[in-house]
Amino acid sequence: MANLCRCNTGVRIVNGILHNHSPIAVISIRNNTTAAKPPQKTKFGPLKDQDRIFTNLYGRHDFKLKGSMARGDWYKTKEILLKGPEWILKEVSTSGLRGRGGAGFPTGMKWGFMNKPSDGRPKYLVVNADEGEPGTCKDREIMRHDPHKLVEGCLVAGRAMGARAAYIYIRGEFYNEASNMQIAIKEAYDHGLIGKNACGTGYDFDIFVHRGAGAYICGEETALIESLEGKQGKPRLKPPFPADIGVFGCPTTVSNVETVAVAPTICRRGGEWFASFGRERNRGTKLYNISGHVNNPTTVEEEMSIPLRELIERHSGGVIGGWDNLLAVIPGGSSTPLIPKSVCDDVLMDFDALVEKQTALGTAAVIVMNKSADVVKCIARLIEFYKHESCGQCTPCREGMGWMMKIMDRFVTGNARPDEIDLMYELTKQIEGHTICALGDGAAWPVQGLIRHFRPELERRMKEYAVSKPQKKKSIAKH
Repeated sequence: MANLCRCNTGVRIVNGILHNHSPIAVISIRNNTTAAKPPQKTKFGPLKDQDRIFTNLYGRHDFKLKGSMARGDWYKTKEILLKGPEWILKEVSTSGLRGRGGAGFPTGMKWGFMNKPSDGRPKYLVVNADEGEPGTCKDREIMRHDPHKLVEGCLVAGRAMGARAAYIYIRGEFYNEASNMQIAIKEAYDHGLIGKNACGTGYDFDIFVHRGAGAYICGEETALIESLEGKQGKPRLKPPFPADIGVFGCPTTVSNVETVAVAPTICRRGGEWFASFGRERNRGTKLYNISGHVNNPTTVEEEMSIPLRELIERHSGGVIGGWDNLLAVIPGGSSTPLIPKSVCDDVLMDFDALVEKQTALGTAAVIVMNKSADVVKCIARLIEFYKHESCGQCTPCREGMGWMMKIMDRFVTGNARPDEIDLMYELTKQIEGHTICALGDGAAWPVQGLIRHFRPELERRMKEYAVSKPQKKKSIAKH
């Protein structure tokens, strides 16, 4: 689960920093985002094949070490490690890479939090491979078909933050992915690429795979850490943040699979190369999942800021029934608000463009709904999912989910009053921002998007139900 539930807090933090006018905040951002500004671009995508980082996304080639090295993995890794943590962090910061798990926090800044004098405790990297967000299936493709990308990424990221070990927390249902990761890790150990004296650099680094048990909540970084320690997967209060007290009480950074996997390529090809893709503050390439009512559901690597319409039509064969048959799109996994066709026509697929449209990039899992979809029923089903996956620790989430689901079930049939639409919106606002983690936010936002864009549809159902109500009562009386 690599999505907003995990790290939505990061969205609030970074947006607050980016819009803060204090000199300290401005200097901090300048030092941790794109240093070299590429020429301004007006067209984004399609991505050329030579610029793709994930070259075995569809499993057409060997996923083992020999095949990975033939595709360029593990090339000059020793030189990268010997250049030291500061150089790696500088390249990652220059690249403008933002977290690919949902929140979009600047990666160079996040990893830099760990790069401080040691107090005697070991440091750890934890890779969040607990991909459970409905509609999201990008990380599993990396682990299944390109596992050495992630193994090498763990080594480079670990070196950047001075970590001595990495724990890859894989969703329990991902059996084949965990198996392939274990094969790749063993190969790396056997060839001296990780372990004692990794790549002959004198740097010791171990990697362990930990399989979860299928709980969506464990995709939230502190719940993941609790689960890794053998406890119930329930989010911790923050502060303290994992960078201070994480796994086993030691400094820890939790990063998404895709974020970690692109680090070696950034170091090899240069941060400025990566920053040449996408708009300002939305740099690089990105894995997009496209599912739902499209002719060819797929996972594809594309340039950040590519128009949504071009993404769907170029890589998924377009919407079933044509673009004019489009009803709505959920652009970033199930926890992001949907947007109607009028917005989809020209919106760009990046962090800032989607925030302007009152939604989010999230995990970039695009769920397409054409006019054959019952949009109210779709959102009701998502709320049922979040209710089932709530850990129950926070009262607004535990109690609010139940009420949201009851109201949504009545919205589906139309058995509700028009004033309940505003009541429902107020309920989502009472959940949003009032919980330890962002699962409550992730459940509230789809409902807010539904009310924002499809209020007439809700009202239509209520009117139709009110008209048919007498007939329904007569039918019940006869039986």
